[in-house]
Amino acid sequence: MTSVPVRSSVVALLLTALPYPVHSADVVRGQRRSPVEASSVLELSEARRIVGRTSVIDGRTLWFPNGRHKVRLASIDACELPQWSYDPRRHGTSEIPKPVPCGPLAKAWLKRTVGSAQVTCIVRNHDADAASLGHCTVRGRDLALEMLRVGWARVNPPAPAEYLTWQNYAMSARHGMWATYVLDMPEWRRKAVDRTLTRKPIADFNLLAERESEISPPFEDAHRRPNRTDR
Repeated sequence: MTSVPVRSSVVALLLTALPYPVHSADVVRGQRRSPVEASSVLELSEARRIVGRTSVIDGRTLWFPNGRHKVRLASIDACELPQWSYDPRRHGTSEIPKPVPCGPLAKAWLKRTVGSAQVTCIVRNHDADAASLGHCTVRGRDLALEMLRVGWARVNPPAPAEYLTWQNYAMSARHGMWATYVLDMPEWRRKAVDRTLTRKPIADFNLLAERESEISPPFEDAHRRPNRTDR
């Protein structure tokens, strides 16, 4: 694996064999980082290129063992590994929707996409956890865009225009987490006390009952939820 500066502009990412077009009307407008996000991103003096085989930590994070680089996919967010979402359809007589392990499913899809191939990441920033933020490709495919296309990630502004286009496509098709009712990831990280892999689904059901923001507009009927139960 190599980690070397890149002084020229990054080559445009390939979007081959994709069934949904990118339209100019889908340009992401007026995107700004929240104060928390803005203060937690550290700009690098110059970009770095990291190349090698990786292991997948979660639905947005890669680990390059040769060089010990942790790289998060820039401009997207995904469920944390202990996080649960919910199928809004009722199954049987239960008042609680069926839980869906959105964190492990996001990781599984990213792992499937990467496989054993070599990954190339262009890194320009670091976040507060000292992880690099990079635009990563494998076999010419933009990994962040692929996660958005199948619905296991959401856009984290600022982002390229095509990212929002593919998010809208996944939402309309109800792919991935958009077929579930899910708590926004930054809110989950602020409120979740138990972040171990033994976290019970009922804990996230209670967080949904107290949610401050919505990222699953197709499922407004989820407001009609049963009364809060014990954590």
